[in-house]
Amino acid sequence: MARGLFVSFILGGLVALAGCDSSELSEDEKAKIASLSIDALGPLPPSPGNRFADHPRAAAFGQLLFFEEGLSGEGNVSCTTCHMPDLQFQDGLPRGVAVGESDRRTMPLAGTGWNVWQFWDGRRDSLWSQALSPLEDQREHAGNRTAFAHYIAATYPDGYAEVFGALPELDGLPANASPLGNEAERAAWAAMGEDERDAVNRLFANLGKAIGAFERTLHPPETRFDRFARAVAAGEVAKGDAAFSDLEQEGLRLFIGKANCLECHNGPRFTDDHFHNTGVPPVAGLSDDLGRAKGIADVLADPFNCLGPYSDAAPEACEALRFMQRDAAVMERAYKTPSLRGAASRPPYMHAGQIDTLDGVIDHYSTAPEAVSGESEIRGVVFTDRGRRALIAFLKTLDVEPLSGPSSGPPNGP
Repeated sequence: MARGLFVSFILGGLVALAGCDSSELSEDEKAKIASLSIDALGPLPPSPGNRFADHPRAAAFGQLLFFEEGLSGEGNVSCTTCHMPDLQFQDGLPRGVAVGESDRRTMPLAGTGWNVWQFWDGRRDSLWSQALSPLEDQREHAGNRTAFAHYIAATYPDGYAEVFGALPELDGLPANASPLGNEAERAAWAAMGEDERDAVNRLFANLGKAIGAFERTLHPPETRFDRFARAVAAGEVAKGDAAFSDLEQEGLRLFIGKANCLECHNGPRFTDDHFHNTGVPPVAGLSDDLGRAKGIADVLADPFNCLGPYSDAAPEACEALRFMQRDAAVMERAYKTPSLRGAASRPPYMHAGQIDTLDGVIDHYSTAPEAVSGESEIRGVVFTDRGRRALIAFLKTLDVEPLSGPSSGPPNGP
């Protein structure tokens, strides 16, 4: 919620504005409110590496795969194990739990089609490449590439072919092989011919492209704040559930004003899509986590990145990857700014669930602890009790309603 521009000040003491309408807001405040409204969200940006990104049949096939437990080592984990539709496509846990427990918190999915980078450390540069990573992670789906290829051929041959064309010849390929698997799986992968590995990789990439196409249909839902913002834009008094209480109005003005929350949580998704070191402490017992500093190397090494052989993009279309910040020292323990839409009802907080409540988050930004390594961007802020309550009241107006777009429930079958 903050960056290095923060200075110490007291928050609170704002005048209550009962029945606030556009006439009681400055032009600057109106502009900031408009910039945060869902109405300011432009069309989905292109996904240059995925030519199926906006293909309806690819999205329908991706929805099947998203709910498919067969895409896991033991046949008991799907994407919905951590990305639960009824919980904002999140899981409510400090850290994701599938086959095992991961080191980071599950991120919600609404609006991820607008993301520039995926994961807390940005180690993937597209939705489709992101979707592949958990499938082979031993703490998540714990599967492997040839097993997935055989499963698709046995279970969804027509669904796959309808979108991507005929499946490759898989006869004679090992049942379990992957460059990222256990020792036996890696050995089996190395023993495969180059053309065989390439064919499996292309099939594997297509699974990610289908899942990515489905996830692009999960748009951020409208909130009470958006209805309030719409009334402000029309020069009207917000009515019904769009009307803000005095406390909510104060919190909004803090958010767009003295609290400097807009430094990171800006735009209609309430995120700048960048990475920041905010001095969040590590979790005892977990492996050292350097955040974006390691994510830089990971995304560059990913064979499924925008510049890789399985991308559908021309190199010049991969601007984010080509021109990204590559100085790891600058990005040490920096993590992606999460969207605040729905965050009030989505505790705990931070990249590994280190903080239990919104009050605790405000405490963190008030005390501004030094980072374990790297340099924290935040400076201490002092909130009055009224200011704290106002800010939290405003954040609750961003609570989400059912997702827009195609049904987010399980499909009827193959």
